[in-house]
Amino acid sequence: MPQHLRNIALTIEFFAVLARCAHLNYTGEAVTTRFWDCCKPSCGWNGKAQFSRPVESCTADDKPTDIAAGTGCNGGSAFQCSNQQPWAINDTLSYGYAGVYITPDLTHGGIEDAWCCACYQLNFTSEPLIGKSMIVQASNTAYDVTNANRFSLAVSHCNSDIMTTKLINLGPRW
Repeated sequence: MPQHLRNIALTIEFFAVLARCAHLNYTGEAVTTRFWDCCKPSCGWNGKAQFSRPVESCTADDKPTDIAAGTGCNGGSAFQCSNQQPWAINDTLSYGYAGVYITPDLTHGGIEDAWCCACYQLNFTSEPLIGKSMIVQASNTAYDVTNANRFSLAVSHCNSDIMTTKLINLGPRW
C-alpha cells in the first residue's frame, strides 16, 4: 500500500479512536521517553477504564486477537500490534500511542482509569522537536516514573531518551 494511502487509512482509524476516548482536559509538563516491549498493552484489558472497547492486541503473527487473551509476556497469546507505532501526517504533526502516567493531583486521584485510552496532544518544547506536536492515545501504563507526568512513546526497536514536553489541551477536545 502506498505511504499516502496508509497515512489516510491510519488517520481515519485514529480519528475513530479519538471519538471513543475519555473526556479529559489536563495541561502541564511531562517527560517523554520511548519504549517497545511487545507485551499486550495495559489498556487492552476489559474493565481497565470507562471505554467502549480496550486497545487492540494482536497475535504473534500480528492478527487481531480476543480481548480476553493473556499477555504474551506471561505465556499468553496477545501482544502489542505492530501498527501501534507513530506515523507522520506532515513535518509538524504525527500520531501514535504511548504508555502514560499522570500524577493523581491532575486526575483527581484517578490512576489508570483516568487515562487509559484517552488521547493527548503533546507539544514538544525541547530540541530537536521544538514546534512539533504529536497526538497519542494512552495504550499502556508507565509506572516506572511516578513522580512526574510521563508519556512513553511506542516506537518499535528503540531505546529510551528523555525529553521535556509541554502538554497543551490534553484530552480529546477535537
